[in-house]
Amino acid sequence: MDKNGQFLSHLLTKSQEMGRPCGLSYDVHTHRLWVGSYNNKVCVYRYITRQDALTDQSRVMESLSGLPTPGAEKSQQENQCLLIQMSQPELLHSLTVTCVGCCYHISCVTSDRVWVSKRNNLILTDTTGVPVHRVDDSCNCLYRYGLQTVNSESELIYIDKNYNINKLSMDMKTTTKFIERTDSTWEPRCVYWSPSTGDLLVGTSYIHIWTFKITRYNQSGELTQTIQHDNTGRELYKQPHYITENNNGDIVVSDYWSNAVVVTDRKGSHRFSYTRPPSGSGLEPHGICTDALSHILVCDGITNTVQMLDKDGQFLSHLLTKSQEMGIPCSLSYDVHTHHLWVGSYNNKVCVYRYITGHDALTDEHRPRPDMDTFSSSTPVV
Repeated sequence: MDKNGQFLSHLLTKSQEMGRPCGLSYDVHTHRLWVGSYNNKVCVYRYITRQDALTDQSRVMESLSGLPTPGAEKSQQENQCLLIQMSQPELLHSLTVTCVGCCYHISCVTSDRVWVSKRNNLILTDTTGVPVHRVDDSCNCLYRYGLQTVNSESELIYIDKNYNINKLSMDMKTTTKFIERTDSTWEPRCVYWSPSTGDLLVGTSYIHIWTFKITRYNQSGELTQTIQHDNTGRELYKQPHYITENNNGDIVVSDYWSNAVVVTDRKGSHRFSYTRPPSGSGLEPHGICTDALSHILVCDGITNTVQMLDKDGQFLSHLLTKSQEMGIPCSLSYDVHTHHLWVGSYNNKVCVYRYITGHDALTDEHRPRPDMDTFSSSTPVV
């Protein structure tokens, strides 16, 4: 039955394997059900499998221990919590990145390190703002803002000056060519590593005319998907600057010249394009990311805000507005480990905000009560 006492189904019935069920135990780590019988049999069943659990309209997500985030499997398995959006974002700290004029793109590596793109190189900095490492062979052409991303191994993946896509090891000692540019008529513009699949999403442009497409590469660097047109044959993109992916597999693109956030599903079918908030002010999209609650967050150059949309493109709020601490937001990175939002500005400031908090999932009606067996109906107890 559901949490309100409504009957849903007979999940299991008497069988030769199980016999008559008597005792139950649920494994929160594997999401398997152990069933003891009136004989000496114990059976183990799986009836929950991994699916997109981020569809609750109340914007509350059960972060189940069996749905690990890459790189955070242990902590996810040890905790079962509810993630809830806070009423107001909280500024945790800010840093001023030296030798940077504008934070065109950022990718957080750990809770205290972040890669920052400036016009002609990439800077790894800690929370003091002091550069820890520098990559000098990144692409420095105009309109290529989402040049880098970080995978679950904390490796930097970036577009170099020759439009190859390279991978820098976590210890920053080894650079390897992950995807070599073999077609001189197409240039990569932005990249995003998918935590859910391990794939690399790449926004590319055709050099002779303004034609763009999104390509997907697997972990071996093999091309597996190309997205370019909608179901009527029209071009989906005009100039992708940033790209990300939502929890349901949607591919989310910040398309500067379309003045839109363009979203397709996992198969590449166009779902929607978001073009303006309810105020009708239009949209000048820049940095973009998604969070654990399947929100889409995008920096808007018209309102100088970070706008929050739901997964279906409905405007929810201006999550952040221009401030003395943050300045004008330009780039975003969501930390899946801490659920903190990193915001890079059009100056050399990076701010870290908390707007999602966690609670013990086994509270209130979810926590087993010692006298539960004394209640025989779903009638509220006064």
